[in-house]
Amino acid sequence: MTDDVASLTARKTPRQARSRHTRDVILEAAVRIITQDGLHRLTTNRAAERAGVSIGSLYQYFPGKEAILATLIRDMRREMLIDIGAGIETGKQLDLRDAVQVLVEASLRHHFRHPKLTEALEVAEAELPMDAETQALKSNMKELVIGMLEARGVPNAEQTAFDLIAMCHGIVHASLGAGHDDLAALSARLRLAVNGYLNENASDQNR
Repeated sequence: MTDDVASLTARKTPRQARSRHTRDVILEAAVRIITQDGLHRLTTNRAAERAGVSIGSLYQYFPGKEAILATLIRDMRREMLIDIGAGIETGKQLDLRDAVQVLVEASLRHHFRHPKLTEALEVAEAELPMDAETQALKSNMKELVIGMLEARGVPNAEQTAFDLIAMCHGIVHASLGAGHDDLAALSARLRLAVNGYLNENASDQNR
């Protein structure tokens, strides 16, 4: 994987319908390769072949496979930001634990919508440099969680948000990697973990 952030940027933004279609077909082909054959099998040549376009046409939009992956990662993060925002809105009248659980379930639905793709893209994201747009999307998600905690009087909301996000991400990532596909069971396990953290955190504040 590259450490050059510039290589993660698409070469041009398609404005005409035909150009947008070509770009979308390339991304869809990349998704099929990732989910059917594995992340390691993605190359620009395979993506072009699977999309039915020339390698020259692919390079008009993406300088390499890293740019394809970065585009898919940004799309994934945008979708997750929407899911988290919807969870915040749904849980705005709930108490702390129920509101957090709504966010956990929103995150789970996001992961289980396309589990193989999400898992692969998170692996790729860890190996790629963080571009500004992806960093902003992840920061916006964290700020939403911080705001939800602050609205319920949670002290040190930023640290609590970091811990909850990291804990849930770790459990979900490990579960998907192990092939656990029972959404209800995973939701129950996360509830135990989150409530245990919140209970301990509340106890520490009262000591």
